[in-house]
Amino acid sequence: MAIHHATTPRPRVPAALRAPLEGRTWREFLHLLLGLPLAVVFFSYAVTMTALGAGLLITFLGVPVLALALAGARGFGVLERARARALLRLEIAEPEPVKPRVQDGRSSPMAWVGALLKSGTSWRHLLYAVLHLPWAVFAFSVSVVLWTYSWALFLYPAWQWVFPTYVGRPGIQLYGNSSGHAVYLGGPFAIGMTCALGLLLVLGTPWVIRGLAHVDRLLVTGLLGPSRLATRVAELEQDRGVAVDTAAADLRRIERDLHDGAQARLVALAMDLGLAKEKLAADPEAAARMVDEAHGEVKLALQELRDLARGIHPAILTDRGLGPALSALAARCTVPVSVSADLDTRPAPAIEGIAYFTASELLQNVSKHSRARAGRVEIWRSGERLMLQVRDDGQGGAGTAGGGGLSGLAERLGSVDGVLVVDSPVGGPTVVTAELPWRDR
Repeated sequence: MAIHHATTPRPRVPAALRAPLEGRTWREFLHLLLGLPLAVVFFSYAVTMTALGAGLLITFLGVPVLALALAGARGFGVLERARARALLRLEIAEPEPVKPRVQDGRSSPMAWVGALLKSGTSWRHLLYAVLHLPWAVFAFSVSVVLWTYSWALFLYPAWQWVFPTYVGRPGIQLYGNSSGHAVYLGGPFAIGMTCALGLLLVLGTPWVIRGLAHVDRLLVTGLLGPSRLATRVAELEQDRGVAVDTAAADLRRIERDLHDGAQARLVALAMDLGLAKEKLAADPEAAARMVDEAHGEVKLALQELRDLARGIHPAILTDRGLGPALSALAARCTVPVSVSADLDTRPAPAIEGIAYFTASELLQNVSKHSRARAGRVEIWRSGERLMLQVRDDGQGGAGTAGGGGLSGLAERLGSVDGVLVVDSPVGGPTVVTAELPWRDR
């Protein structure tokens, strides 16, 4: 008989006790230490070059000098982003590059000067070089003072012996006058209190350092990262690509379903009717049987066409809205599914179509893969968002990783600023929530 020994999990050290020795604390402290000398260099360069360029604006030389100041500021930005990635673990994208006007396949130096002066990103880099110095002085002073004094007080019992002895009493003389009255930081009680105070500072200083480092993160992200407009344009370009790919995939699916399904049946139907026509005079009974078979093929072809049209945009969705359409969709599911719809108005037709398609895909997953005994679909409006939730009591384990169907569904929702959240632990249950923008008709 095998004996299984229960293993007691090791208790985790609280974060407050781990913080002084964590690598994150020391990396952020190093970032604050390096920030001051670098900020002095950046500030000196930015102020000197900007003042020189502004003073020379009465001549032509002022314009290229200002452009050189902006170019140098962008170079400093590269260094600061690299420092933030290494020490602050800040994931920040590169800002939009300078794009000079190209003529005859190449750009002139003046085109580069004009592009630099017109670039808002370059001016934000210059602003960072100016604003970062006062903050770096403050952050450097606070972090160094707290870090040094906290460890010095905490370790005071280990080095207090270096002080001379006063009237037979070792320790630091905190107060003394001509009358001979004096106060010394010595003795077991005073040393213990000093050590306790140092311990409190050692435990609290890392959180101050993290707060200071967070401000650095905000400065780097806000002034040295891509602008919101550029980020939004990139997102829209990506969403457009996803929408184009999705539309192309839908067209290929429709073409494949028509070619392999209804079209093949109609071709066979035409051949059967041709044979029945030839046998009509010679063998009317055989011709009648062939016509009867052709009639059955017509019904099947019509059903396939209805299913195909329903998958594109069902008539019930156009006529009656999402609630009845989802109820009809749930009725065709192989698993018993209940539907709850709380919508006082209807969103835009495009949003309705995407919500219907999302529910259809999720219910197909419930039917094919979940091994569920029951499911539920809920749809409601929350502010300016349309919420769709599909849950089942199946085996779970679903996710958007691996490029599966849920991954493609998440990309489709993302193309219209939607979100797909999957909560599906192994063993179930599975809850998939889709959030779409609400756009009134």
